[in-house]
Amino acid sequence: MTDSGRLSNRPGMRILRLIRSLNELVNGAKALGPARIAVIEAHDPDVLESLAQAEPMGLAKPILVGSPSKIEAAAKKAGYPLRQEALVVTTGEEGSIRQAIDLVREGRADLLMKGKVTTANLVRGILDKERGLRTGSQLSQVIVFQVPHIPRLMIMTDGAIHIAPTLAQKADITRNAIMVAHALGIAEPKVVLLAALEFVNPDMPATVDAAALVQMNRRGQINGAYLEGPLALDVPLSRFAAERKNIQSPVVEATDVFIAPDIEAANILYRAILYFAQGKSGGIVVGAKVPLVLLSRAETPETKINSIALALLVQYHQRRAN
Repeated sequence: MTDSGRLSNRPGMRILRLIRSLNELVNGAKALGPARIAVIEAHDPDVLESLAQAEPMGLAKPILVGSPSKIEAAAKKAGYPLRQEALVVTTGEEGSIRQAIDLVREGRADLLMKGKVTTANLVRGILDKERGLRTGSQLSQVIVFQVPHIPRLMIMTDGAIHIAPTLAQKADITRNAIMVAHALGIAEPKVVLLAALEFVNPDMPATVDAAALVQMNRRGQINGAYLEGPLALDVPLSRFAAERKNIQSPVVEATDVFIAPDIEAANILYRAILYFAQGKSGGIVVGAKVPLVLLSRAETPETKINSIALALLVQYHQRRAN
């Protein structure tokens, strides 16, 4: 692989100051791409279908890791124009994970994308102490979404990695989401810690954790954002609800980031956004040395393209920060 597809850091390359829609997200990423994306066990027709669209858009330069025969069959099914020079031959899932991670570690790939690989094994490989891509942070999934009638992007987390996060893990999950918000140009995101009510109840751990995270924010342990919680979902979305509950806060009808208390709440919220609210989205896993595009099999090619664009912008933001 040559450096011709390297994520751009050319002088004068700029993303939009504030990205307010998924269209702006994709257009901003086009100005930085293409990113060299190592696709792990790349014989997934749905993934290849999304790459067939992302590549001519200038977002992606795929590196397809896995069995050539399987990838060729999947490419034919997806209508993906396979190039032999894009193939990296491996044997088995473990070998594909290791090889893709090595491509990133050696500077030959910018991003990782999940193909037909087990999520648990992939995360285990990324977190390997000697050969992985771990940092000092927790991994977490961050979803960027838009819904009709709200003229801005919003963020939610974590519906894929942590089942029942501890307070320390929630702090890292929150920091990860704040970082993504900064990558979108939101200088000081307003963050809501979701629960079932607005009062601390010792019998409801989500309310206790939310109050603790707010104090961490006020005392400088979580920076770069304004945190509020615990709050039920109606308060940040409805001034009417906030007034009836006697809550005054800058997050009301202006929330940028929603932190769910556990994986079940986050997953249900995300599906409700898509299917009840007709929302659109893109999502990545952050907390490693590079973003990971890891999505459900039920996601559309459009969602995967949005996710690649998000990964590209977050990677650009991280490189500039370092």
